[in-house]
Amino acid sequence: MDILRERDVEFDVITYLETPLDEDTLREIADKVDVTPAELVRKDKNFKDLGLDAANYITVDAVVKLLIEHPRLMQRPIAVRGERAVVGRPSEKVEQLL
Repeated sequence: MDILRERDVEFDVITYLETPLDEDTLREIADKVDVTPAELVRKDKNFKDLGLDAANYITVDAVVKLLIEHPRLMQRPIAVRGERAVVGRPSEKVEQLL
């Protein structure tokens, strides 16, 4: 967000843990990002604690279902601009959209 502020770019922040994303929105994001669907999933401690296997979450359908059930596992931040989106890690990736 600092990059956007520095460049005086208007943006909206979606607090998806408070207002979960629906299936259509998740599919739209998956279609726009420059990574595989699997890369939208954080393989962190929460993922491991749930006993999940990354090999089961490589398709859009599987990833969308997982993120609806466990929104905390979504990579963040995700920046969307028009028909393109990027996972904002590292933050310099956001510059690709500007």
